[in-house]
Amino acid sequence: MAAAEAAVVSSSSLKPDTTPVPESAGMAAATAATSSAMAAAAAVAARTGSEARVSKPALATKLLSLSGVFAVHKPKGPTSAELLNRLKEKLLAEAGMPSPEWTKRKKQTLKIGHGGTLDSAARGVLVVGIGRGTKLLTSMLSGSKRYIATGELGKATDTLDSTGKVTEEKPYDKITQEDIEGILQKFTGNIMQVPPLYSALKKDGQRLSTLMKRGEVVEAKPARPVTVYSLSLQKFQPPFFTLDVECGGGFYIRSLVSDIGRELSSCANVLELTRTKQGPFTLEEHALPEDKWTIDDIAQSLEQCSSLLPAETALKKSKPEESNEPVLSCEYITLNEIKGEDDVIKTF
Repeated sequence: MAAAEAAVVSSSSLKPDTTPVPESAGMAAATAATSSAMAAAAAVAARTGSEARVSKPALATKLLSLSGVFAVHKPKGPTSAELLNRLKEKLLAEAGMPSPEWTKRKKQTLKIGHGGTLDSAARGVLVVGIGRGTKLLTSMLSGSKRYIATGELGKATDTLDSTGKVTEEKPYDKITQEDIEGILQKFTGNIMQVPPLYSALKKDGQRLSTLMKRGEVVEAKPARPVTVYSLSLQKFQPPFFTLDVECGGGFYIRSLVSDIGRELSSCANVLELTRTKQGPFTLEEHALPEDKWTIDDIAQSLEQCSSLLPAETALKKSKPEESNEPVLSCEYITLNEIKGEDDVIKTF
């Protein structure tokens, strides 16, 4: 494109000459014009290459300066951890990190994490913290969340959703919409809930889901207090029913759907699950699709989302530390992942 533009510019600057010239002279003139265009194109290319080399360190500087909380759109398929790794890799690749051009005089770090696991079979809002924003993710875990869940009556699975093996089948043909609406009040407010065996909860430092996949015998965790702020039936087309749920931290939609099936003297599992809101972040307004996972788009999202956070939890802007060292002076960045009990992934 740059070469084409250079050629156009060079051609337009040549005034037509009506003086007859011998064929050899005409060829010489054409050759001179072509050489001029090629020289101009080469100059543009050289400048472009130089700018590209400069922009990578600039992008890396901007990436390492990002700090705050934003949201991404998680599709069905990858786990929350896998999606976070994909996001991290895209950002590092855009910034050209690590780069052999950097020296080892100073070690740089990139911190990025998510504020609450979303099942691999689910889609929707996944809150992400970057830089000092990772310190705010704990509040995202305990905050409210909203889901649209579609359950299937008549089938129970070991995972409590459609990805598992069917463990039980019961009739559901006598269940009506009024039956479902009549029991929802039992699952609203402060209630006790038994978490699913396939979950991120841990036993002796290992996830229950990991132990289950190994075929080990795992005892169910005891029921624990959870909160459901609102629960309504959106649609009922047997055997499928759709719920709108707003709940607090630690709540499992899979357990809710299973418990509803049992309460109706049948069984049920989750067929589709979408998290439409987490804290102040909504799927429609704030969750960045994958084609927006760029340094500039995330910087813009961080700026927009900063106003969504309560004043007491918002990050305070601090003065940058004075240093004679270049901002980017490392050859590599360590990226060791540590998972805490709160299931927040931090990348250092």
